[in-house]
Amino acid sequence: MAEYREPSFGVGAGFARYRGPAFDTAAHCHAAFQIAIALDGEVAMVDADGECHRGAALVVPPMARHRMLAGTDLVTFFIEPHSAFADRLRGLCGDGVTVVDELRDLDEAEVRSGLPSRAIDPRLLAAMDAVTTPGWSMPEVAARVGLSPQRLRALARRQLGMPLPRWRVWVRLRRTAEALGAGDSLADAAVAGGFADQAHLSRWMREMMGLTPTETLPALRARPGRAG
Repeated sequence: MAEYREPSFGVGAGFARYRGPAFDTAAHCHAAFQIAIALDGEVAMVDADGECHRGAALVVPPMARHRMLAGTDLVTFFIEPHSAFADRLRGLCGDGVTVVDELRDLDEAEVRSGLPSRAIDPRLLAAMDAVTTPGWSMPEVAARVGLSPQRLRALARRQLGMPLPRWRVWVRLRRTAEALGAGDSLADAAVAGGFADQAHLSRWMREMMGLTPTETLPALRARPGRAG
């Protein structure tokens, strides 16, 4: 049986990592691949059709709606779709929750390269970076990378499986998580992440993580710092 540790959360280039107990969550969908690895027993998720999946390691692609079931100690990686390790995951998982037991011994060093994905168009990579600039509209982002708004929208849906505004919200959640981990109040962390207020943050965190900011605080405040 795995030794129990206090919940922890860390963020690295292109990924985030959580270690701690699995909680019952609301149905939600991430803007990243999720790898959930049970350290003792199995991890369980319910997909959008109500089917329960159990295994030593489960993978969920971006924007696949699901909910986590409460369980024992686990390690969860959130792999951003433009990172190099995401290329491996594209070949392992389907459109929904997939049991991938070969990832049960995945080590953080394997996801830590920080290199961009070979499967993502360089113009889209540039747009993913530009879209996080405060105040920039989608037409301005498209013009910066030399695409029409329509072509950029189609490229994002084809290669990321999501519209760029969803990616922008994910980056804001990541920034908020880092601020909370640094000790900021919920209100200040919401502003640091680019949300209008705490209620705005809560709505989006529940939509994309299945949890409220208050529910995530124990792990965020216990984290040792940036992963990698």
